[in-house]
This record gives sequence, structure tokens and C-alpha cells, in this order.
Amino acid sequence: MLRARPLAAVVAITFVLVGSAVAQAPGSGSDPGRPDPKRGAQLAQEICVACHGADGNSPTPANPNLAGQHPDYLVKQLGNFKVKAGAQAAERANPIMAGFAAMLSDADVRSVAAHYSAQTLKPAAAKSKDLVALGQRIYRGGVAAKGVPACAGCHGPSGAGIPALYPQLHGQYAEYTEAQLVAFRQGERRNSAQMTTIAERLSDREIKAVSDYIAGLR
Repeated sequence: MLRARPLAAVVAITFVLVGSAVAQAPGSGSDPGRPDPKRGAQLAQEICVACHGADGNSPTPANPNLAGQHPDYLVKQLGNFKVKAGAQAAERANPIMAGFAAMLSDADVRSVAAHYSAQTLKPAAAKSKDLVALGQRIYRGGVAAKGVPACAGCHGPSGAGIPALYPQLHGQYAEYTEAQLVAFRQGERRNSAQMTTIAERLSDREIKAVSDYIAGLR
């Protein structure tokens, strides 16, 4: 009888096989500074597809939708999964993403970011009628009593974000947004002092409400 491999072993094997494929793949073109969409699509299919989908629409709420996201933001996040010189840990601690990010050259990172940014988002939707009013108040007006600014101030009224500054949020899975806000609040995600400060001031109910509201933004 065949026995299922432990998850850690499966992940390790995946890293080895995919890393070998990436290492043997051709370079991204004559201009190392220019993203190569074709190369990006290849990388998405070989490395990212299981968690984020080849077109950036994640098959599971535990992983974020990447389709239509600002490419500069994606480049920054992939860099944040890597441990920088002199640092003890990455700014975003995630052993799975750390392994995959380590496989990518700077040119590969730009290419895969360009690929996903060019895809069309199939947005998630809000689910909680009980929390939608609270989520809307937080997103549109913040929580004045706690010094929490309106999310719309940085991410825009429709959640489209601002390229190179703030990420697109609209249509993101509520479960993923909630998990990231909790990670900021607990200090597990350390790549935005601004978001850490905001998340520390939000209750569990407020985080859940605004995350669900964001999922329904268009």
C-alpha cells in the first residue's frame, strides 16, 4: 500500500523540481530591466499556479487573488519574503513563499508581476449582511475614537489602490484580508509600519467587518 508523503516532504520536493525547471529555463530577454510577459506567464504556470492560479485568480480564499494587482506592489511583496542582508528574518514570514521567492531572479520577479497585473480579476464578494454597515463605516470614515483613518484615504473609494504606493484591495477574499490584518496586529507581518499601527487599533469584529466589505467593493 502506498503511503501519502508528509506535507513538508511534498513542499520540499516541489521546491527541488520547480527550482530545477526555473534554473534551466531561458533568460527573460536582451533587456534585463524590462519585464517579459511571456516569461512571467511561464513562471506563473510552473511556480504560482497551485496557490494563485495561472491567471492570478486564486482557487482558495487562503491565498490572495493577484490578478490586476499593481506590479510594483507585487515586486515589493516578493522582495519582502526574502531575508535581507543583515536581517534576522524576512519582513513577511512565510516559509512557502520564502522558498518560491528565493527561486526568482530580479528579472523573473518583474516579469511574473507584470504578467499577473495584466490579468483580469474575478472578484470575491461580501458575505455578511450583519457586518456590512460596520465595514462600510470603517472603510469610508475610519474609527475616529481609536485614531483609525479611513481605508479609502489610501486605497481609494473603490479599493483600486494607488500604483507604487498602495495595493488594490477590491474583490480580495475576505478571509485573506482578515488574516493579513491580524498578522499586522500581532507583529507577524512587518513590512508596513502604517498598517501595523492601524491593525493594532482594530478589534476582531472590526477587522472581520472591513475585510468582508472590501471583498464586495467594485
